[in-house]
Amino acid sequence: MRALFKRSLIGMSLSLALLGAVSPAAQASSDQQFFPLATYRIGAYASSGVQVWAGMIDYLRYINEVEGGINGVKLVWQECETEWTAEKGIECYERFKKGLDGAPVAVYQPNGAPAAYALSERAEVDRIPLITLGYGRTEATDGKVFPYNFPVMLTFYSEASALVNFIAQREGGLDKLKGKKIATVYHDSAYGRETLGPLKLLAEKYGFENIQIPVADPGNEQSAQWRQIRQQQPDWVFLRTWGVSTPVAVKTAARFGFPVDHIVGDIWASSSEDVIPAGDAAKGYLALTPYPSGTDFEIHKRLKQYILDTGKSDLKDPKNFGSVYYNSGLVNAAIAVEAIRTGQSKFGKRPLNGEEGRWGLEHLKIDDARLKDMGYLGLMQNLKLSCDDHEGGGSARVQQWDGKNWTLVSEWIAADRSLLRPLIDEKSAAFAKEKNITPRDCSRDE
Repeated sequence: MRALFKRSLIGMSLSLALLGAVSPAAQASSDQQFFPLATYRIGAYASSGVQVWAGMIDYLRYINEVEGGINGVKLVWQECETEWTAEKGIECYERFKKGLDGAPVAVYQPNGAPAAYALSERAEVDRIPLITLGYGRTEATDGKVFPYNFPVMLTFYSEASALVNFIAQREGGLDKLKGKKIATVYHDSAYGRETLGPLKLLAEKYGFENIQIPVADPGNEQSAQWRQIRQQQPDWVFLRTWGVSTPVAVKTAARFGFPVDHIVGDIWASSSEDVIPAGDAAKGYLALTPYPSGTDFEIHKRLKQYILDTGKSDLKDPKNFGSVYYNSGLVNAAIAVEAIRTGQSKFGKRPLNGEEGRWGLEHLKIDDARLKDMGYLGLMQNLKLSCDDHEGGGSARVQQWDGKNWTLVSEWIAADRSLLRPLIDEKSAAFAKEKNITPRDCSRDE
C-alpha cells in the first residue's frame, strides 16, 4: 500500500496534478483565502520538505479550527509537487495563480531558490507577491525595484553580517576581528556565492582575512578543501553548504583536525539532517537560524493540544515535532497569515488578492507583543517591512548541536543592515537598468 501511494505521488508529480486536497474543505469558495503549497515531498530534498509542509499545514489548520480563520476568513490549501525544480515550480505557479474555485491568492511561496528566481518577473506581471524567507534575490530587499518580491526576515547578506557579529561576540568585540582569519566553505552555486560580496565588505571594514573555498555540487568529497583549511589555519569557518555536503564537511573537518565548535553553519546547514549523519564529529557544531528548533515555545503547546493530540497533524513522524524544518514551516505560515491579517486592516475582513496581499506585506509589523499573542515569542524575530525594505528583520540566533539536540547559545544577533544596504542598492539598480525599470517612489506609499 505504501509503495502504491508513493507511485501515485510520483505519477501525479510528473503530470503536475495536485497532490490531492489537504484543505479542510472538499471545494474552495470565494469567501475563503487560498494558500497554494508548492511542495517537494519527493526527490533529493524530500526529507526536509515533508517537515516544512507539516509545520505550515499544522499552523493553517490551527488558524482555521482554533482561531476560526483570519478574522473569520477560513483558509483553504492544496499542494502541487515541484521536486524543487524551476520547471515544475513554474508549472505549479501557473496552475495556482488564478486561485482555487473562486478563493483568491494573496501571497505565494515558491519554496525553493530555482523557482524563486524563475518566478520573479512573472509574479510582478501577475501582481502576486512572492515570499522567499532565507533564499531568493537579496536585491529584492529594495521594494522600489522589486514591488512583488519579498526576501522576508533574513537575506544571505544579513546572514553574513550576523555571522561576523556572532564571531565578534565570541572574540570579545568587533575590534578583536582585526588579524583574524574567517574562511567560508561554500556550495559553488548561486546560493553559495551570494555571500561573496558582503563578506568582502565586512573583511575590509573589520580587518579580518577573508578566505573563500568553493565546494562543487554535490560535495561528497572535500579533502582538498579541508586540506586548504589546515594549511591556512583560519580561526573560524563559515559553512555554507546544502544537503549531503554538510555532514561530509563536518566529518572531513574532524579528520583534518579543525575544531567543530569553530564551524558555524548557515541556515541551510542548520538542521538535524545536517548533523546526525556526521555522528560524534558534529558534537559542538554551531549554526545560524531564523527559526530555531525546539518545542518550548507557546505555539508548540497550542499545536500539541489542538492539532497533534487530536490526530490532525500532517507530521508523519512525531519525533520531528519542533525540528528546524518543522519550525521553518511554522514561521513561513505565520508570516503569510499575518500579512493577510495586516491587509485586512485596510481592505476589510475578507479574502485578499495579490495586490492587497502586497500592501499587507509592505505594512507588516510584528513586535514582541504580537509575537506573544501568536505564541511565537523567541521562535521568530520582530519584523517591520515597508515599500523600501522588503526584508524587515535581519537577525538570526545561533544554536549548537550536543549530539542529540540543538541548544540555543545566543539571543537574536542583528546584521549591520545600514552597512550592507549600498551593496543591495547597487545590485537592484543594475537590475533596473538591465530591465529598463523605473523605480517607484516610496515616498508616495500609503
